[in-house]
Amino acid sequence: MNQDQPGGERQNNKPPELKPGTVKKLVIGVAAVILLFYIGTSSFYTVQEQERAAILTFGKYTQETSAGLHFKWPYPIQDVRIVPAELTQKITIGYRQNGNQMIPVEDEAMMITGDENIVSADAVVTWKIENIRNYLHNIHNPEQFLRNSASASIRSVIGSQKLDYAITDGKTAIQDEVRNRLIELQKKYETGIQIIDLKFQDIEPPSGEVEEAFRAVTNAREEKNTKVNNAKKYENDRIPKARGEAQALIEQAEAEKKSRILNAEGDVAKFNAIYTEYAKNPGVTQDRLILETLEKIMPNAQIFITNSGSDTVNYLPLNELLNKRSGGDTAIAPTPAPTPPPQQTAEGDAQQGKQGDDAR
Repeated sequence: MNQDQPGGERQNNKPPELKPGTVKKLVIGVAAVILLFYIGTSSFYTVQEQERAAILTFGKYTQETSAGLHFKWPYPIQDVRIVPAELTQKITIGYRQNGNQMIPVEDEAMMITGDENIVSADAVVTWKIENIRNYLHNIHNPEQFLRNSASASIRSVIGSQKLDYAITDGKTAIQDEVRNRLIELQKKYETGIQIIDLKFQDIEPPSGEVEEAFRAVTNAREEKNTKVNNAKKYENDRIPKARGEAQALIEQAEAEKKSRILNAEGDVAKFNAIYTEYAKNPGVTQDRLILETLEKIMPNAQIFITNSGSDTVNYLPLNELLNKRSGGDTAIAPTPAPTPPPQQTAEGDAQQGKQGDDAR
């Protein structure tokens, strides 16, 4: 009996035997649960607002999906690649941004200009994904490709310009040309990247004595521009005034010209009138002109008329006769009698002298 108990205990401790069909069903059930879990976790995916998803069927691009919850066939039938296609991104050339700290990258920033000088150029490139298919299949590392292509564009443009132009007036023109070349590179290699903008932060000589020298050059150029602007301002102020003064002188000269022409025409008319009278009676007119001229030359002269044709000196005291006549007429306050008009007296005297000569 005691010998049977140990044997009986050994028989009761054996695990129950499962039928072959039961084991098979159990394995299939576990596999089905695992498969359903895998399908459930790999067939549904979510796309955020700033993202877009590319669906690859057996590794081939088939479609795109936008924001929301979507279904796909499980891998390896279909695979999904989610990219921030609606997000505007930035990369820096020549430095890296670490919070508020800027870490320079000399290998990217330093480059040679067309006149064999060294310049440091820092830039920021703003971009976004334009074509997901090209972005995923045509370039392996999009960000690195964009950085290399931006650096190559900057070097090619600055390498053809002089340092003086690059650090002063040519910054905007160089910036536009670099942006255009970078856009051409993206189109040429079909990267699917859209270049929104490229802006230089700094284009300057290396730090040290070279920087100080070029800063002095820049200050001198700014001072030159200031003086040029002041000179242009003075020019713009003086030229209108000078033109006004010139116009006033021209108008004054025109007025003087017209005045002299009119005076000359009046003198001609007067001369023509005198000449007409002179032609009628040359002797009288000649005497009158002589007397008028003498009156103008000697307005206070006393005129005596004599006959120089005889041997004796004839003297006619006109002044005494005039003074006596004026004294006899004036009783209270004798005053010298006014001299008659020179023209009439002279003409009368001339006629009397002429008549006396005729009588002789």
